[in-house]
Amino acid sequence: MERALLSGTAAARFLHRYWQKRPLLMRSAMPDFRSVASWNDLSALAMRDDVESRLVLRERGRWTLTHGPFRRSDLKSLPERNWTLLVQGVNLHLRAADALLRAFSFIPHARLDDLMVSYAAAGGGVGPHFDSYDVFLLQGEGRRRWRIGRQRDLALKPGLPLKILARFHPEHECVLESGDMLYLPPAVAHDGVAVDACSTCSIGFRSPSAQELAIGFLDWLRDRVAIDGRYSDPNLAPATEPARIDRHLRDYASSVLAQLAWDDSAVARFLGSYLTEPKGLVAFTPPRHPLSPTAFATRAAKRGLRLDSRAQLLYDATNLFVNGDALRPSASAWTTLRRLANMRELPRGAIEREAMRLLHRWYRDGFLHLG
Repeated sequence: MERALLSGTAAARFLHRYWQKRPLLMRSAMPDFRSVASWNDLSALAMRDDVESRLVLRERGRWTLTHGPFRRSDLKSLPERNWTLLVQGVNLHLRAADALLRAFSFIPHARLDDLMVSYAAAGGGVGPHFDSYDVFLLQGEGRRRWRIGRQRDLALKPGLPLKILARFHPEHECVLESGDMLYLPPAVAHDGVAVDACSTCSIGFRSPSAQELAIGFLDWLRDRVAIDGRYSDPNLAPATEPARIDRHLRDYASSVLAQLAWDDSAVARFLGSYLTEPKGLVAFTPPRHPLSPTAFATRAAKRGLRLDSRAQLLYDATNLFVNGDALRPSASAWTTLRRLANMRELPRGAIEREAMRLLHRWYRDGFLHLG
């Protein structure tokens, strides 16, 4: 796993002074950084139908937005200036991008969302806008000029394919070069324009709204509800107002819905399952010729193991959550599984037998790979 970008007292200082409070410009945050994806890498991803990509073009003051997948000819015919290709979830497909995302592990994994890479020609950008989540903007090759500012007026320009602020009033300006990084809390307006051809890595964080959590929980609960009974009205009298909903039926509905209940344990299982649910386009590929449990254990002890970059593994005090499923491993397996969840890999060496059984199953499902 990539070394954490901030650790110890530096991480604590950043979280105390800046996290969700105010922007921070970090010069030479990663001095040798250039990018996690070349133009060839990005264009190849943008042509895939299992990757979310967008192309933003500004010509003569007009904005256009096109969603991928793109054809090779689309990307070869781009003008010299004023366009940006954005590829979402690059960490799901390139190990270098996943390693960079994990360098932000001073933030809990449950809050990490994805790593987007944008490649822009000179003049390229997506217009002044704001995000509802925290973001780190790490500059790769080239230079990008950022203007940022807090503002109360969040009205958007009407009739545009992008959410562009109607009245943007920047307070600060800076030019990021390779290895520089800008942290922005939620709702801080920003506008980045490429000074020359450049790439930028955007590390975004999950911040589910109350509405999203509520809907997610109701969907989760729906599959776990089992209430017996069916409405009946053996003493029904002739209807004088047939369009009126009968009070007896309403009372029955109230009594049924009153049986819906949950406790902290149910909420914990939902939350872990919700947070580890794979993204919509993710599909795991099992090994074509999987090893037997014995051969897998021998190979794992020699080579170590690593989680697939698309796999999500979290835990709480009681449960282990993997890709939307809640498990309760044996006590002897917990140490190994917690280590795998935190480090995303296991080094060479002995692994508890109980953990190995589960790890072999994940290997067969395509969640886990030999190192």
